[in-house]
Amino acid sequence: MKNGALRTWLQLLPTWLVLGIFFLAPMAIMLGISFREKGPAGTIKPIDDMKQYITKGTFLNNYRESLDPSYAGVYWRSLWLAVATTALCLLIGYPVAYYIAIVANPMRKNLLLAMVAIPFWTSFLIRMGAWKLILETQGVLNTMLGAVGIAPLDMLYTPGAVLTGLVYGELPFMILPLYASLEKMDRTLLEAAADLGAGATSRFFRVTVPQTMSGIIAGIVLVLIPAAGQFVVSDILGGAKGALVGNIIQEGFQRNKPLKSAIAFELTAVVGLMLAVYGLYLHRRRRKEAAL
Repeated sequence: MKNGALRTWLQLLPTWLVLGIFFLAPMAIMLGISFREKGPAGTIKPIDDMKQYITKGTFLNNYRESLDPSYAGVYWRSLWLAVATTALCLLIGYPVAYYIAIVANPMRKNLLLAMVAIPFWTSFLIRMGAWKLILETQGVLNTMLGAVGIAPLDMLYTPGAVLTGLVYGELPFMILPLYASLEKMDRTLLEAAADLGAGATSRFFRVTVPQTMSGIIAGIVLVLIPAAGQFVVSDILGGAKGALVGNIIQEGFQRNKPLKSAIAFELTAVVGLMLAVYGLYLHRRRRKEAAL
């Protein structure tokens, strides 16, 4: 092995060690548990005959059970809330990121970025607890509505409350990559498009959006993935009727580790597929840019 290649592998070694210890090893353990059977009191049942266990397909029982129709409602709720959260974060986050990167006074950019990051200074649980105080029947919002003669609304423990909490929690993860891509955008192309007679709308969709597509995709991935596996927001703001797939895994893990491991691994596999698609997109985009 050449010295340059060896140096590269040595530089990458700490990264692979961290990934192996904190990601790949737990994933392998979870995958192994997902093929086992539940024992008494939530323990894992020993395998008496490995050959028979495999040939009869017993090792796939947890994956079959995870596809039971009783879970369909939870899976569907998790999917549409994650997609809706991502869409709303993109619709809200793009104008905010555009204003900070393009319109705002350069002297105020750091202040505006700090305001975007301020929520990270407080515990996520405390922030969701604050939303519960805002949305509950005797909460801040209903008190304000009552002051103008509007009857209290049932906002807490609804899909709308969960969606609100998800959008609030994930919005910074959409704004920051969008800001980074907008900041690096070649603005001379906008000037050239204007000189050629393109209107503001045309310049936005045909020049700005294509140049910031990497930030859009990064924001979608950063929001969609945690929103799909979220359980804290739905637990605090959604109640029993607003359970998501993350709640199914978290609440029943001690009672049935193999089944919940199977569901968790399926969710992780979906997330991994999304990341693989994103990585393939970036690879093709870089090759295309290098060829120009």
